[in-house]
Amino acid sequence: MLLAIDIGNTDVVFGIHNQQEWIHQFRIPSDSSRRSSDFEAKLRLFFLENNLRISEINRSIISCVVPDLKHVLKETVQEMLGLDPIIIGPEIYDQLKMEILSPYEIGTDLVCNATYSYYTYKKTCLIVDFGTALTFTVVTAEGKILGVSIAPGLKTAVKSLFSNTAQLPEVPLVMPESAIGKNTVHAIQAGILWGYVGMVREMIMQIKKEVGQDCLVLATGGLSSILTPLRDEFDEVDKLLTLNGLKIISEIVK
Repeated sequence: MLLAIDIGNTDVVFGIHNQQEWIHQFRIPSDSSRRSSDFEAKLRLFFLENNLRISEINRSIISCVVPDLKHVLKETVQEMLGLDPIIIGPEIYDQLKMEILSPYEIGTDLVCNATYSYYTYKKTCLIVDFGTALTFTVVTAEGKILGVSIAPGLKTAVKSLFSNTAQLPEVPLVMPESAIGKNTVHAIQAGILWGYVGMVREMIMQIKKEVGQDCLVLATGGLSSILTPLRDEFDEVDKLLTLNGLKIISEIVK
């Protein structure tokens, strides 16, 4: 089985794949102060609670956008599983047979997303990732990453508003029916969530216009299902898209 680890700015996502499907996923906050032993303790407990045997894991792969945690989780895998995990980065990109824009700058999670779209569809794709940051990644049918657009994610926007104002509360991310707020909570939800609906629609339209052709639009990220008015904009919504990209890379890289 495969242990895939996606180290994001908010959470570290662990996925276990049995060669047919993802049988388990769980998250640990991306706390840079955690040591390798801390993650190992959490992992061992998770394996125990789900009747998983460590010996069943024979491959592991890591994507990381938090530099301080990359070597920590690598050490966790080595100590716990006795494996050297594949680390996503420029050193392995030539094996993917893709043209990767700014390989030393682009987030490895976006490379995973692009890899999934290219190897799954072989069509021009726009991947919208609703994470800590809201990202738009364009990949051609030939596997060339044309570029990326980045905006603050939904939670980031809410926290920024809450942190920088004296009287505005932090609110739940629930899509309101009306764009006209009737109280403070509703007003923030309306402004941010309906505002993001408009931004995503405009970005999709503008990117398609600049690409000069229609393209598949894929959505991923833990918050991808919140903006319900956008459902018809996406050809696929898959919260596991980044993990699926990790799985594909683990099968390519030797």
